Amino acid sequence: MKGFLAAQIGYYLELSVLQSRAGYYIGTSQDFIPVSRESVEYFKTQAEAQAALENNSFTQRLSS
Repeated sequence: MKGFLAAQIGYYLELSVLQSRAGYYIGTSQDFIPVSRESVEYFKTQAEAQAALENNSFTQRLSS
């Protein structure tokens, strides 16, 4: 699945689980640099974020 917000700025990148100080989230990156945070939620663990990505059970952000 491609990132919705990333596509709005011309990047067609696959969604993946990323990490920030706030926790794990679903987003996109290019060359190990984050491009977009696609999920509204932050997850406590990588496994929770991965499950949300695989099950498409996260809330998609509609704007940055």
